[in-house]
Amino acid sequence: MDEGWFKGLPNTDIAIVSAAHWFFRPIFIHRGDETLGCIYCNEPNMTQLSPDQGFKLVYSSVFKHINECQNCKSDLETIMRTISPAHFENGTWDTGGSCRRTSPFGVNQIDLQSNEMKIRTSQIEQLEVITKGDHKGKKKFGVLDVTRVMLMRPDGHPNSHWGNKWMKGYNDCVHWCLPGPIDAWNDFLMAILRQLR
Repeated sequence: MDEGWFKGLPNTDIAIVSAAHWFFRPIFIHRGDETLGCIYCNEPNMTQLSPDQGFKLVYSSVFKHINECQNCKSDLETIMRTISPAHFENGTWDTGGSCRRTSPFGVNQIDLQSNEMKIRTSQIEQLEVITKGDHKGKKKFGVLDVTRVMLMRPDGHPNSHWGNKWMKGYNDCVHWCLPGPIDAWNDFLMAILRQLR
């Protein structure tokens, strides 16, 4: 675990784990001093990991650390937010992709076999390892599952209207407009917290 990340954990009441899109760039995965492999690297003598493998390693490590944290509050609540999908069409963020849609998708228009849904499944599987079996009962965990509902909202991104003066010519189809679809996340989060208490 990164020391800067877990240093504040003992004073935390609610931890929200929400990493996802950072796994789609070159990234090294470590366990202690050992390098387990790399995602999107072409390093010689380096184990190549898929983003899915990286997710499993990182999420299992994070949840295990939180669950076994001796210095953490006994009532620490951890919420894992599933991946928030991007909606690039006709390219990616750096190849001219955009998101110009102005209305939501219907449930029959989303791809339940998409990479985002596969990542969501991987995230939930790692959380279930901690919340079931030998690990169950040590700490409280919940899921803020936004993937499927947000797959239906390709209309909620800034696209070219994000005002980034450093990256002109790029569209933002990852982040969400405010106010917008992510306002519902607050309601989801409050419902999950009520369930955990």
